[in-house]
Amino acid sequence: MKTRGWILNGGLVACIIALSAVSLLWGEHAFSFTQALREWLAGQHTAEAVILGELRLPRMLLAIMVGGSLGLSGAVLQGYLRNPLADPGLLGVSGGAALGAVCVFYTGLAQLGLAILPLGGLAGALVAAALLVMLVGRGGALVLLLAGAALSSFTAALTAMVLNLVPSPYASFEIMRWLMGSLTDRTMLDVLLVLPGVVLGTLLMASSARALDALTMGEDVATTLGFQLKGISGVQMRIVMGTSLAVGSCVAVSGAIGFVGLVVPHLLRGLAGHRPSRLLLPAFLGGATLLLGADVVVRLAATHKELQIGVVTALIGAPVFFHRVIQFRKRGGF
Repeated sequence: MKTRGWILNGGLVACIIALSAVSLLWGEHAFSFTQALREWLAGQHTAEAVILGELRLPRMLLAIMVGGSLGLSGAVLQGYLRNPLADPGLLGVSGGAALGAVCVFYTGLAQLGLAILPLGGLAGALVAAALLVMLVGRGGALVLLLAGAALSSFTAALTAMVLNLVPSPYASFEIMRWLMGSLTDRTMLDVLLVLPGVVLGTLLMASSARALDALTMGEDVATTLGFQLKGISGVQMRIVMGTSLAVGSCVAVSGAIGFVGLVVPHLLRGLAGHRPSRLLLPAFLGGATLLLGADVVVRLAATHKELQIGVVTALIGAPVFFHRVIQFRKRGGF
C-alpha cells in the first residue's frame, strides 16, 4: 500500500511539473525561459520578463494553490462528514467570498486598485467563516451541514440581490465573468494574498488526518481513542477553519471554481486506498493537476475570447461524476 501511495504521489507530482512547464513556456509570444527568468529576477522590465514573471508565473502558482486547496478540502470534508457528496461549497464560505467580491464591484471600489477585489472577497470569506463558527458552536456534523446549507443559501440570495440592483450592464457582465472563475490577469500580489490562507488552512486540515481515520469507525470510537471532535480545539473546528481559510482565500482571487473538490477525491480514492488520511496528499496534488490541466486547455482553446476556467472544470467534472454515479448505482449504493 505504501509503495502504491509513493507511485501515485510521484505520478501526480510529475504531472504537475510537466503541466507547469507547459504553462510557463507555451504562449503566443515565444522567448528563452532562462533569459527571461534572469531578467525578471534582476528586476528588468523587458517584455519577456513581464510575460514570465507578471503573467504566466502567477497564473501557474495560483492554479496549483487553488486546485490543491479545493481538492484537499473536498477530501477532508468527505472524510469528516462521511458523505461522498461533500465539497468545499458546502460550508458557505465560498459564497461569502463571492458576495464580498460582488459588493466591491457594486460599490465601484474595484476601480481603486488591483488588490481591492481580492481583499473584498477575502473579507467576505472571513465574515462567512465567523458566522459559520458561531452557528455551529459545539454542534456535531449534522449541525455543520445545516449551518453550511443555511449560510450558502443566504449568501447566494444576497449575491442575487446585488446583481439585481446593479445599475450598470457592464458591471453585471464583469460580476458574472468573475463568478464563473478565472486565473487570467492575476499578478504576484494575488499570489501573496492567497498564500497565507492556503498554507495555514492546509496545515489545519492536514492535522486532522489521524482523526479522520478514527471517524471511519464512528464518533464514539474516535472519542474513545482520544480525539476531541467538538469545541474550540476540536477536530471539527480545525476542519472548519482550515477549509474556510484555504477555500475563502482562493475564491477571493480566482472566483468560484466548481467540481474540483467534489470530483478529485472520487477519482483518487480507489488508487490511494479508503483510509481518509492516505487520500489527503493525493487529493491536493490531484486538484493542482486538474486545475493546471484545465488552465492549459483554456489557453489552448483561446480565440478572441478566453473561456472561464470554472466552465472548463464543470465540463470536465460533471461527466466524470455522472460516470461515478452510474457505477455506484450498479453496485447498489455508496
